[in-house]
Amino acid sequence: MRMLAVLIIALITVTGCTVGPDYVKPGVDTPENWRFSIDDASGTVNAQWWEQFNDPVLDALINQALINNKDVRIAAARIEEFAARVDIIRAGFYPQIGYDAAAGRDSTSLDAAAGLPAGTSRINDSYLATLNVGWELDVWGRIRRSTEAARAQLLAAEEVRSTVILTLVSSVATSYINLLSLDKQLEIAKRTLESRGETVELFQTKFEGGVVSALEVAQIKSEYEQAAVRIPSLERQIALQENALSILLGNNPGPIPRGKPLEAMTPPVAPAGMPSELLARRPDIRRAEQELIAANAQIGVARANYFPTISLSGLFGYASTELSDLLSSSSEIWGIGADALGPVFTGGLTAGQVRASEAVQRQALVGYTQTIQTAFREVDDALISSVKYREELAAQQRRVDALIDYARYAQIRYDEGQVSYIEVLDSERRLFDAELLHTQTMGEMLASSVGVYKAMGGGWVEQAEAVADEVDYDPEREQNESFNWGMKRTQPSAVAEQ
Repeated sequence: MRMLAVLIIALITVTGCTVGPDYVKPGVDTPENWRFSIDDASGTVNAQWWEQFNDPVLDALINQALINNKDVRIAAARIEEFAARVDIIRAGFYPQIGYDAAAGRDSTSLDAAAGLPAGTSRINDSYLATLNVGWELDVWGRIRRSTEAARAQLLAAEEVRSTVILTLVSSVATSYINLLSLDKQLEIAKRTLESRGETVELFQTKFEGGVVSALEVAQIKSEYEQAAVRIPSLERQIALQENALSILLGNNPGPIPRGKPLEAMTPPVAPAGMPSELLARRPDIRRAEQELIAANAQIGVARANYFPTISLSGLFGYASTELSDLLSSSSEIWGIGADALGPVFTGGLTAGQVRASEAVQRQALVGYTQTIQTAFREVDDALISSVKYREELAAQQRRVDALIDYARYAQIRYDEGQVSYIEVLDSERRLFDAELLHTQTMGEMLASSVGVYKAMGGGWVEQAEAVADEVDYDPEREQNESFNWGMKRTQPSAVAEQ
């Protein structure tokens, strides 16, 4: 007994030994500055940047998406999964205590009972009640490395959720801007169609009066139909954009409310930040590092398989053939022991596990550096797009202004009989195309400002996560919503209304 106690103390003393490499943050080649910078950049990267659009409808849509989006819910459930895995692995640090209670009755055969002493019953009762204790000593740090890996995987899952939220908010804002851009393009197309319709009626009257030729009427009708063909195309794009945005909001496909028109949207101020700050801002970079930490810890788990697993066990309880005597001192039973279980020959199994874990760690290291480089590129791309879209928009505005003058002068010259109406049609066609392109570029410019915030990451993701956490996920409610939607889809009246 004394020897066993000494052994236990010695084993506990050496449990500070942990095999496998300790994690060291890898060095990263970080650019000193971005290739492109924005003059009006400010330190607003941690703010809820979408509020700078000053559109309450957009704010409400983003809040709804954060609460109801299915990808956010999935990511939250994965966090719960990995948190539970940490608890499962961490339980190995503590003794495992269980109990055993049993009662039984058996009988001896008549032939066997003939050889028993006189008065001995063929019926035998047995009763047992014990507490069992088992404890694996983490001598080589296998459990510590497993816990380290599980904790890193949990943190990686949290960063995955942050990445989902970052992408979600950016996607909702971009989709909403695209929707407003399509609305504006549809407005321009309808206004142009109405104007050309009036011209068709006017020239049809002139033709009937013999003032203009059939050729001129045909040309005007052609321009009218060219404007008309744009409308169903734009309406189709609007419907598809609304459906896509509805899914982001966690809703079934349907219409989307509007707030401010596109031209009234205030683009958010571009965030400022140095490339080195990106390492702490971007959730995908933080996730990649946690995956590297987990892979590094798994090397220690694999190497620990070279060494024996040492466990302590104990038992205390009572065993008796009579229930009345079960708890008496004479029925006490106990036991204590130590067990060492280790490999002798595994056919290369352990060595293969170590090599595999080392290869996974190298993959994670390359993935980490690749993620950083991708992040640098995305920020540079976003800054370039933001700067150049603004320049392009300004140039297109000047072109629209010039074409407005061109169309006005062409109409004056036609009224004076100096040119044919073909020149007027040409000026109007150019103006129509320029206005559509200007609207598209305005939407792309606003969307590029969203891209800058997405690329920069920042503390605003944590603020968005707080909104997503406001409503707890209810699986039963989700199931009922899906069932009700399915019932609606099967009703002819509901289908007809779609």
